[in-house]
Amino acid sequence: MKVLFTVPPLAGHVNPTVAVGCELAGRGHEVAWTGPPGALSRLLPEHARILPAGEEEGGGYAALHARWRDLRGVGALRFLWEEALVPLARSMVPGVTRAVHAFGPDVLVADQQALAGPVVARELGVPWVTSASTSAELTRPFADFPKVGEWVAAQIGRLLADCGAGGDAGGPDWDPLFSDRLVLVFSSRELVGGEEDFPPHYAFVGPAFGARPPAPGFPWERLDPERRRVLVSLGTLNQEAGGRFYRAVLGAAERLADEAQLVMVAPASLVGAVPRNVLLRDSVPQLELLGHLDAVVCHGGHNTVCEALAHGLPLVVAPIRDDQPIVAGQVVGAGAGVRVRFGRTRAEELRDALTAVLDDPVHRRGARRIQASFAAAGGAAAAADRLEKLL
Repeated sequence: MKVLFTVPPLAGHVNPTVAVGCELAGRGHEVAWTGPPGALSRLLPEHARILPAGEEEGGGYAALHARWRDLRGVGALRFLWEEALVPLARSMVPGVTRAVHAFGPDVLVADQQALAGPVVARELGVPWVTSASTSAELTRPFADFPKVGEWVAAQIGRLLADCGAGGDAGGPDWDPLFSDRLVLVFSSRELVGGEEDFPPHYAFVGPAFGARPPAPGFPWERLDPERRRVLVSLGTLNQEAGGRFYRAVLGAAERLADEAQLVMVAPASLVGAVPRNVLLRDSVPQLELLGHLDAVVCHGGHNTVCEALAHGLPLVVAPIRDDQPIVAGQVVGAGAGVRVRFGRTRAEELRDALTAVLDDPVHRRGARRIQASFAAAGGAAAAADRLEKLL
């Protein structure tokens, strides 16, 4: 079987496909990726086959970052669609078309933020599958905001119409976000929650962890065996927006000096001097580090949340934008953590939240319940099984 992964230039969306791709390759199948080659060459293993589609002109997503990082709510959503997803789709369509002709895939696996994949697959008659690298779209995110949902549908419909793939300015006549053959959800029903009865072609396979680029070095000897250890990370794209939040973290750390050590991932230029119980690093080997920790403070990014829960670690989540409030709600709903306000959190509030997840066993029990659900879901192997059954 030949499988072509269509992905945006974002680590959290590429990483699950790496794990699934490696699993498929180990079973004798051929795999390739198509997307902006500059980013994919940094995010994929060295041996990965990359078929270029939509090189990031003028820096691509990185060039948009400075304008995006301070946006919230509807403003961030409009920016995501108007400045990122729709232009990315338009730029990728020619390259994805060439990739399909060159590689001849039996099935195309398209991330929900790489809309060129379903557009081209439908046009060329290639079976396609959805890669849901975040579960937010499954939760009907605009149910309480119908006008926003209508606006998003109009953006998709206009894109499809312009690409000759059906749809109009009022909305799409088919849904490029969800395949009717298979939707690979890299989460579990226990974390997604809710009462919705998903169709059988929605496969909740749990997070899929695969090979990553070489991890940065880490001073393991500086981890304090006498205190509980907490990772603080806002992810790669949100660090520069975290100045006020970092100050609250440092204040909470001072109040927990005898109880906890914080491993803080942030630019030193934004943080300044740190208390003695804070280990400040520009980057960390996150997957390796999680096995040495007791809790995680993060922005509610799907990747970090799932990695923490896969290790049975409770969370303090401070969502900023996009799908993060939904993911934070899932964490709280699962009893696996506490939510705080990103823009308004004070040191005392953050200290109390950290104390809660470290001391109250209910949060650790919730995290371990989700950890068990991830293990039962099967990860990359389960995703590969479902793909093999398509043909």
